[in-house]
Amino acid sequence: MKIAMWSGPRNLSTAMMYAFGARTDCAVIDEPFYAAYLAMTGLDHPLREEILASQPQDPAEVAERLAGPNPVARPFWYQKHMTQHMIAGVPRDWMRQVRNVFLIRHPARVIASYAAKRENPTLDDIGFWQQVELFDEVQGWGGDPVVIDSHDIREDPGGMLEKLCDTIGVPWSPHMLSWPKGGHKNDGVWAAHWYGAVWNSTGFAGPEGPLPVVPGHLQPVLQAALPFYEKMRAVKL
Repeated sequence: MKIAMWSGPRNLSTAMMYAFGARTDCAVIDEPFYAAYLAMTGLDHPLREEILASQPQDPAEVAERLAGPNPVARPFWYQKHMTQHMIAGVPRDWMRQVRNVFLIRHPARVIASYAAKRENPTLDDIGFWQQVELFDEVQGWGGDPVVIDSHDIREDPGGMLEKLCDTIGVPWSPHMLSWPKGGHKNDGVWAAHWYGAVWNSTGFAGPEGPLPVVPGHLQPVLQAALPFYEKMRAVKL
């Protein structure tokens, strides 16, 4: 089985990759379309040149790999994806060969976290409308997409991950609740900029507190993202 986990940035996505990566039966891959996305858009992200050099820039080559054999013959392959990477020109037909899961988080938390690392995020940067577009596409062909909220995982990691595994047909493993401190060998080269908190972790952080206050200049982004989040939240596990 191949599991494609779709989220925007700053959304517990790396911790989820570490959780699946802690299983002995699961390979993982970290944002395989990132270099292609930067090459196609010309966007100036932190560590741009290093990212471009570290991955294939041809999205068709990436898609072919994702639909191919699982690495080191592992029964499961967890693919961490960013929804905003799936721009025009990036193939989507390979998505029919994977189990598509959508990881959501309240946009106030996403915006506050993202802005601390890269100033003034736009709606396109944080992936909410793209997530709904991909969800609708998977649902349209009968792909039975699954939605899980990062808030619920933080509230009850064991319960929610066991529920997710049961839903997608993966045996539950308590190994998913902890991982070694210091990162994963399959982290992307951008990890040094983005993954500081999860590098210092050995498991999921505790429940989230109150929603952060989003500054006035980013309120339009928050208000634009909220309807997309609420649509996905209505069908979460």
